[in-house]
Amino acid sequence: MTARTVLQPADITRALTRISHEILESVPAAQVPDIVILGIPTRGVVLARRIGALLTGQTGSDVPVGALDVTMYRDDLSRNPTRAPARTEVPSDGIDGKIVVLVDDVLYSGRTIRAALDALSAIGRPRYVRLATLVDRGHRELPIRPDFVGKNLPTADGERIHVRLDEIDGIEEVTIES
Repeated sequence: MTARTVLQPADITRALTRISHEILESVPAAQVPDIVILGIPTRGVVLARRIGALLTGQTGSDVPVGALDVTMYRDDLSRNPTRAPARTEVPSDGIDGKIVVLVDDVLYSGRTIRAALDALSAIGRPRYVRLATLVDRGHRELPIRPDFVGKNLPTADGERIHVRLDEIDGIEEVTIES
């Protein structure tokens, strides 16, 4: 197996900064206080925190960030071994009537996001939901499209994308493994 690095630390920072700007541009100024960022474990939570910090810096007010575990909402529980469910952490004001931005590291088939939408509907009713992903690799099985993308990386089915982040992996990179 060979791996090639497609995003380095500066590229990841630049992509997240652009995503945060695009989020603000997509929301009317009066609705900015209603933005809630929810990351999908594991690396989506780290990315959500980074985007939340960027948005807080850009707006001058705290943008709530949380985590949305989708494990029990997946449609492949019977076929794939699951990891232990992570903790869902919703900001204290909840998500009802809020503009929720779901954040994940890699968008592939769309099944994780479908599960996230189910999990989200179980805890509240947002005004609307947007999707941000660091990497969109294509190969969708469901009609799901990200609103904010750090990098489009068309891949072959046999390739794997690895997102590594300092907070979890001690290294910052995105690689494609053949």
